[in-house]
Formats: sequence, C-alpha cells, structure tokens
Amino acid sequence: MEVDFGLYDRCELCPRRCRARRSDGKAGLCGATSTLRVARSALHFWEEPPISGTSGSGAIFFTGCPLRCVFCQNHEISQEGFGLEVTTERLAQMMVELMEKGANNINLVTPLHFAPHVRKAILEARSAGMDLPIVCNTSGYERTEVVRAMSDVVDIWLTDFKYSSDAVSGRLSAVPDYAERATEALREMLASLRSAGGRRLNKDGIMQRGIIVRHLVLPGHVDDSLAVLDRVWDVCGNEADLSVMNQYTPNAECRSRGGDLARSVTNDEYETVLDHADDLGFENLWWQQGGTVSESFVPAFDATGVRGPELGR
Repeated sequence: MEVDFGLYDRCELCPRRCRARRSDGKAGLCGATSTLRVARSALHFWEEPPISGTSGSGAIFFTGCPLRCVFCQNHEISQEGFGLEVTTERLAQMMVELMEKGANNINLVTPLHFAPHVRKAILEARSAGMDLPIVCNTSGYERTEVVRAMSDVVDIWLTDFKYSSDAVSGRLSAVPDYAERATEALREMLASLRSAGGRRLNKDGIMQRGIIVRHLVLPGHVDDSLAVLDRVWDVCGNEADLSVMNQYTPNAECRSRGGDLARSVTNDEYETVLDHADDLGFENLWWQQGGTVSESFVPAFDATGVRGPELGR
C-alpha cells in the first residue's frame, strides 16, 4: 500500500467508520484529527518477556483510541487528548533514537488511527538504518483492510482480545461489534504471520515475528473470558502466544459506579481462566504472578522523548 493521507478525508480507518473529515481538522470518534500526536517515547519494561526482555521495548504511545473503555488506565491519552503534535519525520527519528538506546523493538501503542503517518515513518526509519522489529500494540478493534495494508511493515501483532459478548463490549467500550471485528482482524494478523514464515524468536528469546494475544480478565466476567479464549484458540491455536492478565485495577469512574468493576479480580477468577487456557492446549502462555496493580504498569504520560530533531535534520 502506498502512503495515502487522503484516508483522513472521510475517515474509515477503524471499524467505527465515522467518516470524519479529519483532514479538515474534525476529530473522529477516536478523538484525533489528521494531526499526528504522541504522548511518550521511551524504553518500556512491562510487556511480555519476548517483547521487553531485559533491555526494554521501545514504546511510542499515540494520542486517541477508537474504544471508550470505562476502565481504561491510559485515559489521559486515549480519551482526554494528551499528546504533542509531531511530524512523520520526528516519529521516524524517535524510532532511530529508541534503537540507539538498545530497545528490542519499536512498540507502537494504539497507532492505526494514524496508519498513513505510521507507515511513512516506518519506511523512513528503515531507510535510515533502523532494523528493529515493529510491534503493533492494538486494542484488537481494527479493520481487516488496514491490518492487511500494514502487514508488510509490522512484524509482531501485540493485540488485545477483550470480549466475546456484544452486550459486554457495548456496555464497557461503546462498541457492540467488538468480538466480530476482533476475530476478523486476528484472522488477518495470522494470515500475515503465516505469509512471513511464522513465529520467530532470536537466540535470547526475544520475538522477531509473531502474534501475542492479550486478554485482561475482568471481575465478574469469567464466562466471557472463557469464551474469548475459545475464540482465540479456534482462530490461532498454537500459532499465537496467549497472555492472560490479572492486572485489572478499578479507576475512579468504576469505583463510583460500584458493582463487580469496582473491585479487583479474585484469585479464583484468574485461576479459572488460566485452567481453561491449559485445557484448550495453549503452549506459549504468559500469566502474571501474585496480585498485580495495573497502575504500576502505566508510565507517566509527560511527553518524555517526544520533542527532538526530525530524521535527516
């Protein structure tokens, strides 16, 4: 796919297909115009072991998100619009800088509502000698056409699979078609991985190519978690890694609402989901030990690493 900034004219980059005139400065349902905005660029040590290793993942956090998750821990950037305006050349230079800092990969966090900018920046960084794997760190709520178009510049899909129930996804993330769209996107990611030759790690166990599907267990929603794992197994089997997380931490909104989402996940809930993953046969399975607080995994969104020179200047 050529880099087509005309995709912002009547935006259909995500499954919401809101047709916002982002090129004219109108924000889409993702909260973004066609102005590229980034909230942080730095080494990140809290991803799965094949991504972070000991050297860290070179994480670049983008402003905006197609979802409106009531429990979001990154709400400052996903829903409140924090981030600085940058050019594609600056984004490309951030990738080079992260490589020079020793990052295992370039980890693009919620990037695809800026797909034209991101594609151009990757190509420019590659031309400048940046040779790290590119990680697309996504909510899973993506259009297959965009996944397919980006597959030649993405090496690793680090994708959420949040829900199986339309009712739950509609209530908690304002997208009643999440499961169908996420399933379609995952199938496309798997097709991309297969065409590239399948999962590959280097000698140090750091992923160079692959899929990691993440699922955050929500309190009171174990049945939906089990159904999510069934979906992932049906699509990928052992061609993808599975990461089952217990780090749910209620934010202020969830605590004020009360109910199950006002508490953390119990050990019994988490163990039930992990047991199901074992029963299905997942071989590359990642889990979190002990009580985990997700706020400890959320970096400071303070524009670290965002300002700086542009590539080639």
